[in-house]
Amino acid sequence: MRKRRFALSDGKGFTLVELLVVMVIIGLLATLVAPGIIKRLGQSQQKAARAQIASIEQALDKFRLDTGRYPSTEEGLNALLTNPGIDAWDGPYVKASILKDPWGRPYYYQFPGSHGELDIYSYGRDGVPGGEKEDKDVTNWEE
Repeated sequence: MRKRRFALSDGKGFTLVELLVVMVIIGLLATLVAPGIIKRLGQSQQKAARAQIASIEQALDKFRLDTGRYPSTEEGLNALLTNPGIDAWDGPYVKASILKDPWGRPYYYQFPGSHGELDIYSYGRDGVPGGEKEDKDVTNWEE
């Protein structure tokens, strides 16, 4: 029986042209896939903001059950974290991180609300009222 020996360096390998072709293919795939991923990221931030607003509403309901009222606009959402001077306060009702939207800005709160009993909203990615897609405002009175 004859054994074959494989040399560690037999002169074979990838040529520069082959490496460049692979890099071009990877680049083309990235340009095709990246827009879809970026679109999904914007949608997921909108969904996260909606979920956070729902959690804040639940925390406000707990605050109301304990204290008999919602925090005033002046007390704001920080009343869910620190006692604004109410004896029946039994918080904190939320984690501090939930009071910032996915873009790092605090949620706006108004009681009494203009659109319902209370208003909670974020101005979206761009941080200004209005907008479309990822820049659209996220509110507790619209879906």
